[in-house]
Amino acid sequence: MSVELIDLSHEVEADMVTYPGLPGPVISDFLGRVESRERYAGQAEFCITRIEMVANTGTYLDAPYHRFADGQDIGQLPLASMAGLPGIVIDIGSQVLEPDHLAGLSLRSHAVLVHTGWSSHWRTARYGDSDHPYVSSDAANALAEAGAALVGIDSVNIDCMSDPRRPAHTTLLRRNIPIVEHLTNLQAIGNRPFTFFAVPPRIRGMGTFTVRAFAVIEQ
Repeated sequence: MSVELIDLSHEVEADMVTYPGLPGPVISDFLGRVESRERYAGQAEFCITRIEMVANTGTYLDAPYHRFADGQDIGQLPLASMAGLPGIVIDIGSQVLEPDHLAGLSLRSHAVLVHTGWSSHWRTARYGDSDHPYVSSDAANALAEAGAALVGIDSVNIDCMSDPRRPAHTTLLRRNIPIVEHLTNLQAIGNRPFTFFAVPPRIRGMGTFTVRAFAVIEQ
């Protein structure tokens, strides 16, 4: 049996903007190759790089602590909540996800990935427009009631950015359902069964962090 790995993450680059109003990452050498040769007496060289960025950079996972002070942070989340999850892709185009899109689907214990195609606007002014696709409040409730293990979307926000209540974040994270935003390449999965992974570093005191999200398809 062979395995296909499908990368569902955006690449993180210096100065790139992920979310409107948040700064892009600053990437620089902490120890450059020329300086390191002196440290190792000319026998070896290394590059140690420094990155300064907000946690909401690239493709990232939201833990309950992102929304709730008493929620689990990314260091406390169990691996089983974000790794090795059976996945399902729901293709809605540029629409808003509503409960009707979920009718008849078995979502319990699944990573539910909402494919909108919005990632085609990544790193353009259009990506952050207010008419982006998102998950409605009713759909978030339906996902939680259906027992979804994780919900992801390839759009700028799982909520409507003009709604300060952030109902999808509120509903899902209160139910300990992690959220992955800014996914990409979901069309490569198609209708095939897959296993989903999106694991951040084990850092305490942070509600969000960048992940390398990917799908595993057994062939």
